[in-house]
Amino acid sequence: MNNPKITIHYCVLCQWLLRSAWLAQELLSTFGQDLGEVSLAPASKGVFQIYYNDELIWCRVKDGGFPEAKELKRRVRDRLCPERDLGHIDKHSNDNVK
Repeated sequence: MNNPKITIHYCVLCQWLLRSAWLAQELLSTFGQDLGEVSLAPASKGVFQIYYNDELIWCRVKDGGFPEAKELKRRVRDRLCPERDLGHIDKHSNDNVK
């Protein structure tokens, strides 16, 4: 099986390049070589969407804004390796579950 490709589509006119690059860095720092590629794709018209291969996993319009890094990491992990522990990210999310 090939490692997945993450593509972040961001609006150039809205100047969301830095946010996109930061999220790409966060994903690469967490998942490293488990990912085949993380790419940035310029877009327009307020687009901010993140794809895992061909599956849309975040849409600024549908999801109500931009993802926090921990939420994006959870969504990638749930597709890449659901049993993987994300350390403190998972511990904080479990604190809210009662």
